[in-house]
Amino acid sequence: MADDPTSTVLLQHRHLKLDTLVRLRWLAIGGQTIALLAVHVGLGYPLPAVPAFALVAMSAWLNIFLKIRAPAVTRLSERGGVIQLGYDILQMSGLLFLTGGLGNPFAFLLMAPVMVSAAGLSARHTVLLGALATLCASILAVYHFPLPWPVGNEFRLPVVYSVGIWVALVLTLVFMAIYAFRVAEEARQMADALAATELVLAREQHLNALDGLATAAAHELGTPLATIYLVAKELSDEFDAGDPRGEDVALIRSQAERCRTILKQLTSLSSEEDKTYQSMPVSQLIEDVIDPYRGTGVPIHPVLEGEGPEPIGTRNAAIRYGLGNLVENAIDFAKSSVTVSAAWDDKTLSLTIEDDGPGFAQEILSKIGDPYVSIRGGKSRGKGTAGGLGLGIFIAKTLLERTGARVQLGNLGPGSRGAMIRVSWPREVFERHQGVDETTD
Repeated sequence: MADDPTSTVLLQHRHLKLDTLVRLRWLAIGGQTIALLAVHVGLGYPLPAVPAFALVAMSAWLNIFLKIRAPAVTRLSERGGVIQLGYDILQMSGLLFLTGGLGNPFAFLLMAPVMVSAAGLSARHTVLLGALATLCASILAVYHFPLPWPVGNEFRLPVVYSVGIWVALVLTLVFMAIYAFRVAEEARQMADALAATELVLAREQHLNALDGLATAAAHELGTPLATIYLVAKELSDEFDAGDPRGEDVALIRSQAERCRTILKQLTSLSSEEDKTYQSMPVSQLIEDVIDPYRGTGVPIHPVLEGEGPEPIGTRNAAIRYGLGNLVENAIDFAKSSVTVSAAWDDKTLSLTIEDDGPGFAQEILSKIGDPYVSIRGGKSRGKGTAGGLGLGIFIAKTLLERTGARVQLGNLGPGSRGAMIRVSWPREVFERHQGVDETTD
């Protein structure tokens, strides 16, 4: 994967934001409520109002539950997105069953969840939701309550017309799903290509910069080292054997020769990767992360505990930068100490960063991870501000999540004061070769 930066960005777009689905569901709830009231109260048409409004209330309670349990920035997995959209199809099918089936002019709203899936989820899950919508439409074509109509009259569609509506609904569903998926897939591919290009350019610029520095150093130091070596060689002939000064000159000559050898190696660096250097146990990762912040006046306490052998990953700049940013934030707000602990078992690795500062402000706790959100309730150490724009946490969270990590931010439990950030990986993901010192993973 070190040679394929595109592997670090593909499929990152197929995670629907939970807040988006909740907002769309509120819109559907409002429309359904207005339609039921207009037909039942406004027009006076009879319909099973209690079960119909119960289905609408069920969606409202689901939205409230999701809003309480999950932060606004939560992104659903593909499976979670399918479950949410599948519920919307079933809830809409239930309302159509109570209000006329496919004879209801709102029957085409069955396509809406499938369109959302086509724009944000994979083709496999979109086909699954499309099959569910088709099955529901097929059942509604045969089994349903009568369409709400004036008392004394009963509206029934001819069988041929009902079949035509079913065919039109299914064909429209297929066409719109394919169209939405293709348009969204092209946008995803373009975004992936641009991101991969940026990674390649950044990597090449970094390597070119290192190569230029090595060449410049070899060129600039080569001449004075050659002079030192030549003078030391001439001076060595001026002293008799056993003269201590001759030994010093010989030492200068040998060290100058060593420097010349090192410079030659700098100008001919091998592109072969050092597999030993790439490997990094989690203890070394923690030391690399916290070492730059020692001596800041806030003690940092590393803690290691786990079951089985210590996880060994690869050197990854995205992980080190993301964790370093979180540690720096903890130091900025800590009163007396910061603890960085690692815990692992045969399935999971978790790194936890805790401080004894003011913790995260409750009013923005659910928004942490969005850019331009100041994340602390107190003031930063020595800065007199509320902690900046919040871009550091946003960048760190994004980089770590791209490596397969899950980032959880919160405050310590009752009886404790301070903030807690936990970064966890499936162990097989952390130990998988993910690229050495890539800018992202």
